[in-house]
This record gives sequence, C-alpha cells and structure tokens, in this order.
Amino acid sequence: MTTSLLGTTPRESVWTGPVVDADVHAQVPSASALFPYLAQQWIDWCTERNWRTPPGPGQHFPPNSPRTCRPEWRPDDGRVPASELALLQEHVLDPWRVDAAILNCYYGIDSIRQPDWVNAMASAVNDWLVHEWLAKDARLHGSLVLPVRDPEAMVREIHRLGDQPQIKQVLLPARSDLLWGRRIHLPVFRAAVEHDLVVGLHYGGTADGVPSTTGYPSYFIEEYAGEWQSFATQVTSMVVEGLLQELPDLRVSVIEGGFLWLPAWGWRMNKDWKGLRREVPWLSEPPMDVIRRHFRFSAVPAELGPPEAARHLQNALGWLRSDDLLMFATDYPRGHDDDVDRLLAGLPDPARPKLMAETARAWYRLP
Repeated sequence: MTTSLLGTTPRESVWTGPVVDADVHAQVPSASALFPYLAQQWIDWCTERNWRTPPGPGQHFPPNSPRTCRPEWRPDDGRVPASELALLQEHVLDPWRVDAAILNCYYGIDSIRQPDWVNAMASAVNDWLVHEWLAKDARLHGSLVLPVRDPEAMVREIHRLGDQPQIKQVLLPARSDLLWGRRIHLPVFRAAVEHDLVVGLHYGGTADGVPSTTGYPSYFIEEYAGEWQSFATQVTSMVVEGLLQELPDLRVSVIEGGFLWLPAWGWRMNKDWKGLRREVPWLSEPPMDVIRRHFRFSAVPAELGPPEAARHLQNALGWLRSDDLLMFATDYPRGHDDDVDRLLAGLPDPARPKLMAETARAWYRLP
C-alpha cells in the first residue's frame, strides 16, 4: 500500500509500469547540519548570530501549512519533514517502487544578502546533498543550488560539481531580481549546457521587487495562487530574448509551477509573435514550437479541477499538442490534492508511460 499521492490506494490499481519522480525534496533540518561542509568562519558567522535558517523557505512554505507537507508525510516525532533519506525512502521511493528521482533542495539561500556567505552556503548545501543523499541511494539524482545574485559564482559552482555523475540539474527560483533570459545570465546557462545539465525553474525565490506586476498581495493565498505568473514571465523571457537560439542544446524544466496555463500562454504568444517578430528576428518560429523542444513541466500541481470537468481536462491536455511535455512528480513532501489516476485518464494511452517515466528518463539522461 502506498502512502503518497494516492493515500491508501494500491499503486498497482493506478499504474503498474516504471516510475521516474521528477521532483522530490530534501530539506535542511538545521544550519548545524551544514557545519561539516562549511569553513570555521561561516560556522562562527551562524552561531554568533544565532542564525537558524534563511527566511525564504518559511515565506513560501509556512512550516505548519498543509501545502508545505501532506499530513501522512509529517513525522510525528518532531523531525523536519523530508530532512532524512530514510523518510524519503519510506514515503515515496519504496512504496512507489521508483526507478529514479530528481532530488531538489529549496533552502532559500537567495534570501541571504551577504555575498561571500551565500556562496559558502550554496556550496555547503550541495556538498550535503551529495554526501548525505546521493551517495547513499543510487535512485537519486540531484540538482545544484546556486548563489543566484552572482553569475560568476554560479558558473564556478556549476564547474565545481557539474561533472558529478548523479548531478543532473541546476535550480533557478521562479522569482529573481532579473529575468533569467537576460544576457547577463548567458554564461550560467552556457556552463549548464557544457556539463549536460538541465536548468530547473523552481517555485520560490526572494527578489528585490514586489511579487506581482502591481504590488504586494494581502494574503498568502493571493501570493500562492498567482505564482504561475512568475513562471510564465520567466518562460517568456527565456523564449524571446535569444537564449535558446544562442544555446540550442539547453533544456529547461518548469518545476512546481503547474502546466495548464501553458495552452493559453502558447496561443497568446504565437499570436503576438506574428505581429511583433521583427523586434526579435532571432525568434524564427512560433514560441510554442520552442517550448515543445526546450521545455518540460512537472505535473504537480496539476490543477485538474473537479472530477466532473474531465472532458475539459482532456481538451486542455490536447491543446499542448505533444505527449512529451509532462513529467510525473510527487513534489514530496508538499501537499497537493491532485489525483494521478485522473491525470492518467485524461491522457491518451501512448502518453501515459511518457508521463510516468519515459519523458523524464530521456530529459535527464537517466540510465
């Protein structure tokens, strides 16, 4: 019996084939967990300030919110959810019989402003991930955390660990001071391509600007529900500003950002491109064609709507005009109300094994 997205439903009643989970999380339990991977200077920096954690994760994932952790995945002994490999194995890897999983750590170091400290913390998180997780379970393949306000340091970190065999991705938060498609970031993407790494655009980020186009929201629900706008804006920037023409081998995963906004985005972008393409002559094909070649999307949150809307879900999935865009993910330990069986039912038969394993396996070059 599985304790993941299906509750107590047997996994076999929904899917019997291979599974690749495109997004599971490791959460740093405390700053002291990183001390073995930090120079004494930064250990002193943390202890003298009684510094416990960056502020970013608590803002995006309130610790006691059901969105932050599903109840059945929350340890009852006070341990931080998803903070130990054994918890991930117990809750997802073993019951789902996962062939491979992409392990992400959103520790929110982008909310640290001291430039030398944030570089040290990024390296410490990555070393912790490699030694405490990836080295202990061959099913796991990791993503690098980067100091996102320092492109040169980002490139150095990619070169430092990018050739580790179980590193498959670099993480970029959906919120950033500058759009990721801007040319200042080109060396970062070039380094990722050089090491054959996917770029993962992930929920989160602490930017200097307001989190919407017109100001701050009043409630967390506004901020959470409106986050798809950050993803759509970043995707637009990457597609329009020439990044993918400069780096034709670049692969981008949109993680924890949903995907049912994509058909409307594609229709609007293709329409506007026809009238404005002279401004961006390097964009020589409809934007949605670029998406199908360079982007993949994790299928959580799936935003499926009520069960009676199954026909509309099938229409929306058909508007993607590709069976290769979506990748199954539990988003462990986050809490979503999406039913994998309903998403599978909305897909044609050939697309189901692609969703559950084949697309992610090919995208991340997994064995």
